[in-house]
Amino acid sequence: MPRPPKEIVPAEPNISVGKYYFVKREEELLKSKILDIRIGENNSKEYYVHYESLNRRLDEWVQADRIVTRGVPGDEDLSTFSQNLIGGQRNRIDEDLSTFSQNLIGGQRNRIDEDLSTFSQNLIGGQRNRIDEEDLVDSESPTDDLEREHKQLTKVKHIDCIQFGMYEIDTWYFSPYPDEYGKQKKLFICEYCLKYMKLEKTYRYHLGECIRRHPPGKEIYHKGTLSIFETDGTQSRLYCQNLCLLAKLFIDHKTIFFDIEQFLFYILCEVDKHGSHLVGYFSKEKGSPDGNNVACIVTLPPFQRQGYGKLLIAFSYELSKIEGVLGSPEHPLSDLGKLSYRSYWSWVLLDILRELKGNVTVRKLSEMTSITCSDIISTLESMSMLKYRIGNDAACVTPHLVDECIRSAQFKRPRLTVDTAHLKWDPPSTGKTEDSSSILEIDSDEDEDSPMKSADERNDMETDDSNSSF
Repeated sequence: MPRPPKEIVPAEPNISVGKYYFVKREEELLKSKILDIRIGENNSKEYYVHYESLNRRLDEWVQADRIVTRGVPGDEDLSTFSQNLIGGQRNRIDEDLSTFSQNLIGGQRNRIDEDLSTFSQNLIGGQRNRIDEEDLVDSESPTDDLEREHKQLTKVKHIDCIQFGMYEIDTWYFSPYPDEYGKQKKLFICEYCLKYMKLEKTYRYHLGECIRRHPPGKEIYHKGTLSIFETDGTQSRLYCQNLCLLAKLFIDHKTIFFDIEQFLFYILCEVDKHGSHLVGYFSKEKGSPDGNNVACIVTLPPFQRQGYGKLLIAFSYELSKIEGVLGSPEHPLSDLGKLSYRSYWSWVLLDILRELKGNVTVRKLSEMTSITCSDIISTLESMSMLKYRIGNDAACVTPHLVDECIRSAQFKRPRLTVDTAHLKWDPPSTGKTEDSSSILEIDSDEDEDSPMKSADERNDMETDDSNSSF
């Protein structure tokens, strides 16, 4: 009798870690690097890929059927291929991947070193110096070795998503959750105490047992449905560690160090009848030697683009005003951080300059806003508002120029502002922070004899603006 035909098992593709392939993403084939391999569901292999042209937060685990394994074009072919996908001539890729890959054979295979990712500005709960990309290449200090080691350890994200309150949130980056927790595809995190769990049944049981309904510490601001709590890393160490781990899932340029006792956390919550739901936070070093009023600032993805980020920025400066010091976030900032801060600084300065008559110094603006002179100067330069006079350190800012900037996209009035009448907070210490970069003088009006509004008058104008406060 004839033997029954054997079942044909497709050969597993030869895909190696560290090599480059084309990977299908939506309607494009993108050149990507394989960073890791794991056994997924149904005992099949999954491959962790970094898309060379995209941000690291879009790195993901994919199945083998999305990877072209037969030929990778050189740079020239890749550029031509990409141009065909852009604009009106974008081609929809519906061909079978193996057939398509044959058209790519013949291009010289170029191995491209992985771009140095933006890395370690400082810690989530505290400050560490960031090393520039050039330093990562040229320097051989022990700190550089630690940075490289950290980069290697954090380039693969195992946690794909988290359950946090009513939200299932896709994660962006690696976070060093301990032991097997860091290897789970999904973590379950209590939105009140931030305890993390592997199993949904454990999570459901915990929700019935957890008695916490708001962050630990002192509520220092409450208006309407929003509250801000001040939490001390010394008094609530475990909670703050868990907060740092949660935030790291959405931050690429931070490194976690667990000396959180040196930091205060200001946690923004939406409040309803069930409790206070964490929206975002910023951390602040106690007695920062560099005068930084923010170490890290995070808004969770479900609450982004709602004005909460700029609200936290504004709140950090209100605390600096109460302390009587100048403040600035730890530098360098991430790209998104630069945009958020530059937008806030622009609004604050333009809002003052459009009302002022006569002359005002950069130092005076700094005293009125608690923004450092260097941040003020860089912001005015970004708006092309500094025009240096020969033989003089003054800059001319005319009302016409201010009006032009206000009408531009750079002037974005925040959706939410801080109502200081609802802020109940006593500073731990006082003392002015000196800033020597304040020699510029700004002519806010062509009539130099016009009286200049005082800082007190300016503050009165800000607190009377209730339409944009929450």
